[in-house]
Amino acid sequence: MKNLFSVENKTIVITGGTGVLGKAMVRHFASEGAQVVVIGRNEARGNALVASVTEEGGRALFLQGDVLVKEDVQRIYAETRKRFPRIDVLINAAGGNMPGATIAPDQTLFDLDLAAMRQVVDLNLFGTILPTQIFAKAMAEQGKGSIINVASEAALRPLTRVAGYGAAKAAVVNFTKYLCGELALKFGEGLRVNAIAPGFFLTEQNRTLLTNPDGTLTPRAETILAHTPFHRFGEPEDLLGTLQWLASDASRFVSGTVTVIDGGFEAFSI
Repeated sequence: MKNLFSVENKTIVITGGTGVLGKAMVRHFASEGAQVVVIGRNEARGNALVASVTEEGGRALFLQGDVLVKEDVQRIYAETRKRFPRIDVLINAAGGNMPGATIAPDQTLFDLDLAAMRQVVDLNLFGTILPTQIFAKAMAEQGKGSIINVASEAALRPLTRVAGYGAAKAAVVNFTKYLCGELALKFGEGLRVNAIAPGFFLTEQNRTLLTNPDGTLTPRAETILAHTPFHRFGEPEDLLGTLQWLASDASRFVSGTVTVIDGGFEAFSI
């Protein structure tokens, strides 16, 4: 019997593939037999990741570029099409935050840096829209493909401080649901668009916000865990089962959804 969850020999494109969460995705799908195209800005990190995956017997290709530069994404798309006959899955994992788009405890709304907020919205929203606009062309031609956007808990529940990031990820959720209908109605039921909404995961970007220099938790981290029934932060591997499901034919009638992966944070109240 066919394994519905198999991604063997699928071509999976992952933007932001050199980040903490992206690297786990790359390693996982390569270990599952997919050929993975890694997109990122840091060439040294990308090449090191691909070399490591190759040593472990996986197949991966790093293509350097910025998801906000149309010429970069078009070049990467052309290179991918030269090497692989199909593009089966696109995971939009590029994203992030910056200090100016947050409101510190001793600040108010009036201190919000709008220029920084625009940068955060650009990276998270347009850094999702542009790769989708370009890579979905292959999926429309072949009549099948799965697009998985990485949203956030902050998209579903307004969190203190992260004004820009929350607004940007909320827009990603709306775009995901819009695109579900847009692609299926015009190109067929084989095109699917879903999102995952990770809860709190320790990454290089939020580590200083959640941990002290000595490794202990900050008050914000303690508050988060107090409202998380699992009472821990997520680990990159916690995302992989959901991603495997959305990338495979096991979810062939699933589109326009947002799967929350947060240890119960969204569901818990006191």
